[in-house]
Amino acid sequence: MDLDCGRCWKSSKESWKTIMLLAYQSLGVVYGDLSISPLYVYQSTFAEDIQHSETNEEIYGVLSFVFWTLTLVPLFKYVFIVLRADDNGEGGTFALYSLICRHVKVSLLPNRQVADEELSTYKLEHPPENKNSSKLKTLLERHKRLHTALLILVLLGTCMVIGDGLLTPAISVFSAVSGLELSMSKEHHQYAVVPITCFILVCLFALQHYGTHRIGFLFAPVVLTWLLCISALGLYNILHWNPHVYKALSPYYMFKFLRKTRMGGWMSLGGVLLCITGSEAMFADLGHFSYRAIQIAFTFLVYPALILAYTGQAAYLSKHHHIRNQISFYHSVPESVRWPVLVLAILASVVGSQAIISGTFSIINQSQSLGCFPRVKVVHTSDKIHGQIFIPEINWMLMILCIAVTIGFRDIKHMGNASGLAVMTVMLVTTCLTSLVIILCWHKPPILSLCFLLFFGSIELLYFSASLTKFAEGAWLPILLALFLMTIMFVWHYASIKKYEFDLHNKVSLEWLLALGPSLGIARVPGIGVVFTDLISGIPANFSRFVTNLPAFHRILVFVCLKSVPVPHVPPAERYLVGRVGPSSHRSYRCIVRYGYRDVHQDVDSFAAELVDRLAEFIHLDWTQRNTIGSCVKDDCPSSSGSASSESRWAVVGKVSITGAPAYELGESPGPASVSLGIPSIESSADVIEMEPVVIVKKNVRFALDDVSEPDSRTEIEKQMREELGDLLAAQQSGTAFILGQSHVRAKRGSSVLKRLAINFGYNFLRRNCRGQDVALKVPPASLLEVGMVYVV
Repeated sequence: MDLDCGRCWKSSKESWKTIMLLAYQSLGVVYGDLSISPLYVYQSTFAEDIQHSETNEEIYGVLSFVFWTLTLVPLFKYVFIVLRADDNGEGGTFALYSLICRHVKVSLLPNRQVADEELSTYKLEHPPENKNSSKLKTLLERHKRLHTALLILVLLGTCMVIGDGLLTPAISVFSAVSGLELSMSKEHHQYAVVPITCFILVCLFALQHYGTHRIGFLFAPVVLTWLLCISALGLYNILHWNPHVYKALSPYYMFKFLRKTRMGGWMSLGGVLLCITGSEAMFADLGHFSYRAIQIAFTFLVYPALILAYTGQAAYLSKHHHIRNQISFYHSVPESVRWPVLVLAILASVVGSQAIISGTFSIINQSQSLGCFPRVKVVHTSDKIHGQIFIPEINWMLMILCIAVTIGFRDIKHMGNASGLAVMTVMLVTTCLTSLVIILCWHKPPILSLCFLLFFGSIELLYFSASLTKFAEGAWLPILLALFLMTIMFVWHYASIKKYEFDLHNKVSLEWLLALGPSLGIARVPGIGVVFTDLISGIPANFSRFVTNLPAFHRILVFVCLKSVPVPHVPPAERYLVGRVGPSSHRSYRCIVRYGYRDVHQDVDSFAAELVDRLAEFIHLDWTQRNTIGSCVKDDCPSSSGSASSESRWAVVGKVSITGAPAYELGESPGPASVSLGIPSIESSADVIEMEPVVIVKKNVRFALDDVSEPDSRTEIEKQMREELGDLLAAQQSGTAFILGQSHVRAKRGSSVLKRLAINFGYNFLRRNCRGQDVALKVPPASLLEVGMVYVV
């Protein structure tokens, strides 16, 4: 008993040590942006709409707004509610969307399979559904326009996150460097702050390709030192200037503020909302840490430090009314420590900017994985730390736009207006999606979902409306950027879906492939032919075109479908879904490779080697099954028609060591069986796109003792297995060729003007100027075979 208690205590102690370490590390990644907001909140709020007066009603009212905004949105909404809506530990806009898509059939992703629901990460909670939840679910599933509306909402949030990635580095670094104004004359200050800011931004973006893993260990100490610094400054200002400033935390001062300032006070809320910029990072970076670690770091360190910082600034300003036109964070910093604080502020702003830039790369990679963004080059900067990526094209575009914003605006007021609108839009999208999660995924009463939506939505709408009034003063930028990015993303997604539908309706039957042979002048050449397709059944039209023009194909033929599933990660052992195309003598296979929206796609070299390993495992498992049941499988029997059934068996094969020949006993079930290790066998469904799923028959596989079989039959089966494995090895040594479709898409006659513009000009322009599929897959030119196809959609 005592030993057990000691063991439990030790385990609990170690787990708490891990949580505290994660909480410490989260400071540099999650809270960099949020912690530097005191640099510009008061300056942006008092920029134009309201003036600091002798009565202090304005500064007390703004402090009250800041306190309650920080308390209600980051603390109550994110820390206690939204962080619980994780997708297998992952957070962010796409995590909420994939969570909804798994519970309600609203996904617009093509090539969906029921087999995807067998993934261990495809977790569904099934408490008893109430009537209102099922009604909403039925409503969403029935109307296709609601599917599109939900996707547009998600894309809007994504575009605003990208906009925030553009604006946050500019306003953070500019506000930190603007501290030089107190040490320079006005003439020198104008010509120093902008160039220094641009220089720091260029250095920041130029170092992105090295990754953050080399200097990431410095991020947490910098942010921790900064938080302790602003806490100490805030405490000093409170005790030294106005110990009674804490009374302004009462909500009564918000009412007094709005009663006195009226329209100007409401418009100034566009500056107040900047105090919560960076709150979304708590949810977006959830996958790198844990719920408990982020909760502890914010509740016990970040939140008190920010409250002390804002209260201290208010205490200083309440006794200094002569700086009403030039309110700055650095005014409240004692002159003796101003230079060290300036250097620390610049370092903290760089850390906060780095976090949002990395988040921008991550969300663009997720968009690309789900077919909502043109193909771009993704470089993984660390082999050990998952998720650290660098996208060269996006990096240089962000740098150019960041510098353009800095030079174009040249003041915190316009930058704050633009950043505030982007931040508030992302929060509104998160609120809407979380309210759907509450009723559809958590199966809570609709009244709770409605209360969440109305309470937090009304707060965010208040700030959003105040931001919109600043449209002509900087807020136009995120709106323009979002419209531009949403157009690109929606056109790319729409054209991709139309291409898939074309492939689906023009695929070739299996009988056509099986009929190809020497009698028709078709030769089989040595090697492995890997045909990339989006289809999960049937023969793609680009392969039939290839064989028509070049009457030969490889001895081993593999149809590979790289698909994304609405989960963050797919375990490597469950990634490959393998089946035969035709009888075993044809040596043709289909391999479906499933990736989550946060998974790392392999290089083609490692993929080709692993593909052969997975095929070898499948062949071994398939023949082992035949050996166990002691009879031929349908597609090898003389009476087999060899068409539909030849593609109805799938096996999940992974990195599992096979010792000996396992034995299986199949439950009674009509139709052919499939083989997998510890996973229910699944018959494949036909290609499904925006249609009801096919009824699926599942068979459980359980281990059993081998029955005594005829030695001759076993020997023949083992001989055929060795022969097939030998053919695979020989083909691998002969080389691998990758067959890709080179598509040209055009709208069919009679299409609307909007569709013709989107397809003929928009999509084809993006396709010509973005990375090709061969570049994205890193296929060597010597191993590439491209087949031209014209898609009329």
